[in-house]
Amino acid sequence: MKNEHKESISDKIGKKTAPVFEKIGNLTMVQRILVCVVTFALLSAGYVYFLYMPRQKEMKRLENELTTLETRLVSYKQKAAALEKYEKMMAQVQARFNLAMTALPDKKEIPSLLTGISRSGSNAGLEFDLFQPKAEVQKEFYAEIPVAVKVQGRYHELATFFDLVARLYRIVNINDISIKSRSKSDGLEASCNAVTYMFVEKKKDVKK
Repeated sequence: MKNEHKESISDKIGKKTAPVFEKIGNLTMVQRILVCVVTFALLSAGYVYFLYMPRQKEMKRLENELTTLETRLVSYKQKAAALEKYEKMMAQVQARFNLAMTALPDKKEIPSLLTGISRSGSNAGLEFDLFQPKAEVQKEFYAEIPVAVKVQGRYHELATFFDLVARLYRIVNINDISIKSRSKSDGLEASCNAVTYMFVEKKKDVKK
């Protein structure tokens, strides 16, 4: 039954196409060439319109998308490089800040630091007439703690005192130095301010 069905279909196709082939067979050589050319042109046009042009549009879209992604990638790489540079700079600044912070005592260390200044004078051989801490001077993130100092001694003892203070493990600056000779001896009288610094952490505003 299947073979009969196939043969019947073949017969039908043959009957429909037979007149066409018969007409082509009756054409001249030139007419046959023209038919082939027209048929090829139609097939080519169909290929271009239905297959080639849609693929070209898709390729163009993908090329544009690729260009956009490449531009974004370059931009992101530049931003990443800049970020890495700033992170390194921040790390360096943070390291310097931490180093500076080690030289600033907190409040609980101030009494021992003042004792260290006084001990430096005694070790240098000076006599203290005055050693008086003054009021703190508040700055942006630290406070100055000045100490009024008045001592008696010889020149080399004063030099030793200043050198010992400079060698303390915390920052201490000596300023407003005034030196004069004592009237009844070969010694000197010196007055100055020994200023140390204390880190002050800003209080965060608490929103109610």
